[in-house]
Amino acid sequence: MSSPRLRPLFAQAITCWNWKCALISATARSLVYLAAMARTGQHGRLSIVLVEVAYVTLTAGLYAGLQQKALGLRSHRLGNLIVVVGVPGLAQVFDWLAHHAAGAAAPGRAMVAVCVFAGISAMFHLHVMRRGAFLTGHRGLSLAEDFRRMPSLAAGFVVRPVAFLWALPGRVARVLDAEAAI
Repeated sequence: MSSPRLRPLFAQAITCWNWKCALISATARSLVYLAAMARTGQHGRLSIVLVEVAYVTLTAGLYAGLQQKALGLRSHRLGNLIVVVGVPGLAQVFDWLAHHAAGAAAPGRAMVAVCVFAGISAMFHLHVMRRGAFLTGHRGLSLAEDFRRMPSLAAGFVVRPVAFLWALPGRVARVLDAEAAI
């Protein structure tokens, strides 16, 4: 039986867990590990992927729940920083520890691939969650609705940096004109 002190912590973790992101993350990250290790010929690939599936299924939902809670912070910048850097960084550290504890350490190449994927994934999580997708609880829509919206959300994610870079020369020119007028 769990101690009375742990029950509120466990209840809080369960209410924070985002099952949508747990399902998607476990599937995607396992595929990234498999792809990164496909050419290495390393024995034990299945054990590495099984550790990843089990570990990520349990933790990705909690991490996504923390990201969802960070969206509600008064400071959007702090919330964004937690979503894009804090939670994924913490997840990568615990992921590395879990693999080593299970004796299924991933090769460096796979770890780099997963870190790059985690960074891009975190930016995508921020993009879609700020637009109401892949949220759970009272703020969330159905998973089917989230997937229905996915093409436009993905397009927006790809177009946003392009639009930012396209508008950058005009912004710089306005700043230089404003400074020249002073």
